[in-house]
Amino acid sequence: MGHWFMVENITVQRLCRQQVITAVNGTLPGPTINAREGDTVVVHVFNKSPYNLTIHWHGIFQFLTPWSDGPEFATQCPIASGSSYTYRFNLTGQEGTLWWHAHSSFLRATVYGALLIRPRLGHSYPFPKVYQEIPILVGEWWNANVVEVEQNATETQQPPIESDAYTINGLPSDLYNCSQDGTYQVKVKQGKTYLLRIINSALNNQHFFEVANHTLTVVAIDATYTNHYDTKVVVLAPGQTVDVLLRTNQSVGSYYMAFTPYHSAPLVQINANMTRGVIIYEGATSAKPIMPDLPAQTDTPTAHKFYTNITGLAGGPHWVPVPRQVDEHMFITFGLSFDICRSDTGVCPGPVPLFSANMNNESFVLPHGKGVSMLEAFFRNDVTGVYTRDFPDQPAVVFDFTNPNITSSPDTPREFLIAPKSTKVKTLKFNSTVQIVLQNTAIIAAENHPIHLHGFNFHVLAQGFGNYNATRDEPKFNFVNPQIRNTIAVPVGGWSVIRFQANNPGVWLMHCHLETHLPWGLSTAFEVENGPSIRVPPPPADLPKC
Repeated sequence: MGHWFMVENITVQRLCRQQVITAVNGTLPGPTINAREGDTVVVHVFNKSPYNLTIHWHGIFQFLTPWSDGPEFATQCPIASGSSYTYRFNLTGQEGTLWWHAHSSFLRATVYGALLIRPRLGHSYPFPKVYQEIPILVGEWWNANVVEVEQNATETQQPPIESDAYTINGLPSDLYNCSQDGTYQVKVKQGKTYLLRIINSALNNQHFFEVANHTLTVVAIDATYTNHYDTKVVVLAPGQTVDVLLRTNQSVGSYYMAFTPYHSAPLVQINANMTRGVIIYEGATSAKPIMPDLPAQTDTPTAHKFYTNITGLAGGPHWVPVPRQVDEHMFITFGLSFDICRSDTGVCPGPVPLFSANMNNESFVLPHGKGVSMLEAFFRNDVTGVYTRDFPDQPAVVFDFTNPNITSSPDTPREFLIAPKSTKVKTLKFNSTVQIVLQNTAIIAAENHPIHLHGFNFHVLAQGFGNYNATRDEPKFNFVNPQIRNTIAVPVGGWSVIRFQANNPGVWLMHCHLETHLPWGLSTAFEVENGPSIRVPPPPADLPKC
């Protein structure tokens, strides 16, 4: 199955102005890849943009194809402007809604699209037949060059400027200036069932989603099937996908579907706007659409209820039971921190605090300028100067991680607040089972962070607020039908326990999927050793050079 991606700059009209953006095949979002479980996908990427970039296939296992995972300097060097690279990967054992996006700077604001994996021919979904499938991608829009937005934030070590709008399938909606004709519309028939494939492709914000007067039935998350869960509101973090059944069982009319941000850290400034599209029943008049009653943007109880009530479809297609014997136990704290001035120009912003982010007090730096990616260094068995194998299994010091006063307390040691820069990875034996407690900290601000693991899915055994306590919390583990995800929204000021089997050799990032926090260092990586007969294959001939 071959696809051709032409990445180049185009000019589009949004929010009363013309804006130059980088896009694939001249569209926003980019093309949808439609495939079936078991297919091999081939994507030829021609980079005609002025920027070096890579493409990541979010949620694809990349089993024995790690050179196609995409994160720059981790599994490949960027595709230089004017160059090309062909990604090849297999979809065995995966079904559902995933997506692809640039894994270079803020370019994923406009370089992204859906990747839909349907069952093999002769196989069916584990839910009633639907009349139509509709991808719904929530995005984020800047009236600016997004590469410059990130460069300015990196240079000043300050948060980037806020986006100007949210979009549905590239359109900002009638809530924004000069956008009365820029609202995404779906025409439906009464009495049918539709499958909405919802993708949060925004850079920095989680979102609540509702359709006015309609109940939604969740049937899958992150391309894994779930037990059916009826809900009025869906919540999803950047990187996550949710498949829901929409039954058009209401009176003929028009109904808004709307996204509004879930703002877990009220003291952190965000773009608090919303966006909406319209579902129009066949035969509806031009009457004003009905608007859903959305949750408050700070409604953490509603978000937590959704995130924790979903269970996996045990025994369903591609179900993987929880591995019970754990070989590696890790406790990873993560969150924001301060930093020393690292300006390339030597100009620092004076008394303004400089921001960083970390996992276990290590602020991750991708190995730019080393001549090879991390995966190339692993394949050559020479990682000297590229990365080190000493990422800690737990924080150096145990403290009251979620104490809201920890940042200002004079008793807080300086090393809690300023994390050193490093490129440290954790080495895992092939086929070992890894359990990780992901613990949010309240340094600067506690926040619900989406943590994405490349190369694997994982079981979500339990989640909660406050500091994780094994004695209290282990009895809550769900070993029967836990969620299976590739991106977990760890509760604000709380924790999640995940477990996965390291059966995929290579170098795989685990990082926050808030684009603000990735360049600040909220990341680490796993180096999974080769197995007796399963090894990282040689790199393809057209692999980009650094």
